[in-house]
Amino acid sequence: MDHLQAIRIFARVVETGGFGRAAQSLKIPHATASKWIRTLEAHLGVKLLERSTRSVNVTTDGAAYYASPADRTG
Repeated sequence: MDHLQAIRIFARVVETGGFGRAAQSLKIPHATASKWIRTLEAHLGVKLLERSTRSVNVTTDGAAYYASPADRTG
């Protein structure tokens, strides 16, 4: 797994507020962005984003991970 790519995608999802906008800005398919985030969550053992059909919200763990660049190396 390319941790840096997964972290970039996670950060962009947080910054843009959604997978679609993040994927579009990174010029990758929506499904790819979602897959990378699931892989990152599995690697870290925490849920970073709460997903619904209409929204994406950052979890408490996700907010802490986003705010702490030193912890992003996995």
